[in-house]
Amino acid sequence: MQHADQIRDFTGINPKDFFQPTSVDDPEFPGGSFVRTMTVGERCIFLNREGGKRGCLLHSFCLQQGIDYHEIKPMVSCLFPVTFDDGLLHAMDEVIDRSLVCLDQGPTLYRSSRDELKYYFGTGLIAELDTLEQIFKARSEKIRHDELERLEDTWERRSAK
Repeated sequence: MQHADQIRDFTGINPKDFFQPTSVDDPEFPGGSFVRTMTVGERCIFLNREGGKRGCLLHSFCLQQGIDYHEIKPMVSCLFPVTFDDGLLHAMDEVIDRSLVCLDQGPTLYRSSRDELKYYFGTGLIAELDTLEQIFKARSEKIRHDELERLEDTWERRSAK
């Protein structure tokens, strides 16, 4: 791996502990396979575990060195907390089980992952997802509008008594 010694110096992690020793065949990945990062517990070896800090040490390293993180950071890590498998794009387990530290802080999962999705899957997918996002927003607003009308009607009937 390019920059392995520098990453070791930055993270304190031995390069032999960066990745699992074998690749996994998966036709959905570029090149038809992928290699998983090693884990500590159930979390990525590159998760910042320094007190009170969060994020990816590879990402931090790249930012500090002026390197495009796409050159070093695994695709799935770049997409986190969104992933894909069996032809579906979906939230990762940390979102579903609500263990993601930054959940419900900031933009939607789609908005926070949009640039990465565009980088890996292209503008065609983004156009479709943007359309779905607008449909979802419109339906949510209609539901809120319909609920508000129902509540106003209920209030008016109660007030008339």
